[in-house]
Amino acid sequence: MLEPETLLTLEFLTWLDSRPRTYAEAMEAWSSKCPRNSVWEDALTEGLVQVGSAETMGQSKVILTPRGRAMLDGKSQSQVDGSDRRKKRGGNWYG
Repeated sequence: MLEPETLLTLEFLTWLDSRPRTYAEAMEAWSSKCPRNSVWEDALTEGLVQVGSAETMGQSKVILTPRGRAMLDGKSQSQVDGSDRRKKRGGNWYG
């Protein structure tokens, strides 16, 4: 069984993936002052999401990284790391 933190992270990634989201939307829906609910901060720290650039921070898009996509798709970290190595060798993300 997955840990509650992992389930919440998957819910966050699914929410992001459902449609384009701005930083302002993400902060409104997912920011928390509770130290036990740090899904937003954890996703940034773990490299699961990234914030793009825009004219204002609130307009910036929040998107899944390849690592975040892999987590959402249920791939193991070794599969994600293997994709990184292929990319560095000149391969593509799909094989």
